[in-house]
Amino acid sequence: MALTRSFRETVRARAQGDPDFRIALIREAVEKLIDGDVETGLSILGDYVNATVGYKTLAEKTGKNPKSLMRMLGPSGNPTVENLFNVISQLKEQEGLEFDIRARHT
Repeated sequence: MALTRSFRETVRARAQGDPDFRIALIREAVEKLIDGDVETGLSILGDYVNATVGYKTLAEKTGKNPKSLMRMLGPSGNPTVENLFNVISQLKEQEGLEFDIRARHT
């Protein structure tokens, strides 16, 4: 049986070399959160943090404990809106992103 990279390592390698992939992760996470799929949205944000800034640096930027951030973005995470938006704001700033939210009929 061939050895394979872990999912986390694969995401990290791709994120480090592909800015479009990093942006897609943040966009997908926010879309999932808005659509009500909170578990998936938080999971994607957690994958992004692990692959890029890391929890220690994010904690410094948000003023939160790294373990609290891990819990917030973990499988049973339940962050307050204020904490969640603070995290998203920091990640947007790191990538130099600005969201342009548009409503449309499906």
